[in-house]
Amino acid sequence: MFSKNIFRPNGLIMLSIFSGYGRFISLPPRRMKSLLEITERGLHCSTGGFFVDPWGPVDCAVITHAHSDHARWGSKNYLTAEPGREILRRRLGPNAIIETLGYGQVTTRNGVKVSLHPAGHILGSSQVRVEYKGEVWVVSGDYKTEDDGMIAPYEPIRCNTFITESTFGLPIYKWRPQAEIYADINEWWRSNQAQDRTSVVFGYSLGKAQRVLAGLDCNIGPIYVHGAVAAFLPAYEAAGVRFPNVELVLEAKIRSEKGQPLIIAPPSADNTPWLRKFGDVSTAFVSGWMQVRGTRRRRALDRGFVLSDHADWDGLIASIRATEAERILVTHGYSDILARWLRENGWQAEAVQTKFASEVEEDAEVLPPAE
Repeated sequence: MFSKNIFRPNGLIMLSIFSGYGRFISLPPRRMKSLLEITERGLHCSTGGFFVDPWGPVDCAVITHAHSDHARWGSKNYLTAEPGREILRRRLGPNAIIETLGYGQVTTRNGVKVSLHPAGHILGSSQVRVEYKGEVWVVSGDYKTEDDGMIAPYEPIRCNTFITESTFGLPIYKWRPQAEIYADINEWWRSNQAQDRTSVVFGYSLGKAQRVLAGLDCNIGPIYVHGAVAAFLPAYEAAGVRFPNVELVLEAKIRSEKGQPLIIAPPSADNTPWLRKFGDVSTAFVSGWMQVRGTRRRRALDRGFVLSDHADWDGLIASIRATEAERILVTHGYSDILARWLRENGWQAEAVQTKFASEVEEDAEVLPPAE
């Protein structure tokens, strides 16, 4: 009697024993130990003793970026990319212990090499490269492939296993160049001025709002920002990003300027008493979700501008191909659809369930409760 192992794409080993009657009998599968595994607290490297973007408090959390679905307070120690230190500090509070790495710098944890590489999503966002005994995994976090001219652009990393997001993992999501979107926003602003309507642009307060601000033509008129947006501007400016001059929203001043200003605010400010203070306004939402017209209609917006801090369909496929990975694990977003397409086109791929959001509302700083 002899046996053989049948390796499955999902990491299971099927042990088959030859029965002596001309056939193999398959026994229940056992799981191979992976370098990274999904646990109830998140993506875990047991050998290295750390989690990547854990869903709850752990001893050591490696953080891809400071959006609240990836950076949760309560862990004993945090590791993130140096450019994202101040934003993560604002997210986690003054008592959080935060260690940083420069992009490409390597630290070793129990023999596991860890390095962080640009993801191009928001300031300080990174992919996490994990290497142990010659095996390399890369966790993408959230990423976009278009260089926005503000932060370190996305850098493809070769690996054996690539864990990718799939927020916009449908072929309908294909982005126009950001310069065209900026031109559309500025033209819409001018049109509103001609009608004495104040322009209000809604965008996530960390990442999207700063990107919109950087693309505005300050010669058109005064620019105001909501406090949730203003909170993150100093970190970008410290990283060398130059913005037009802005002021915090002042109700009386905006009314006196009779439709000339443009206001950048988080989406939660829509349909609130705060918004109604400014008189006649024209509203717009800046998001990749605006690719689908029904989304704009459901939110009762005047305009939708398609600009995302995530990769579109072509960007996802190109990024996956550039890794030359043998195995692709697809997380938050249209994970089942993208994984199926990858399998049909020759990749070893599967969808994995996580607790990350697809695009999150980042209205204000989120700090731990007072002790």
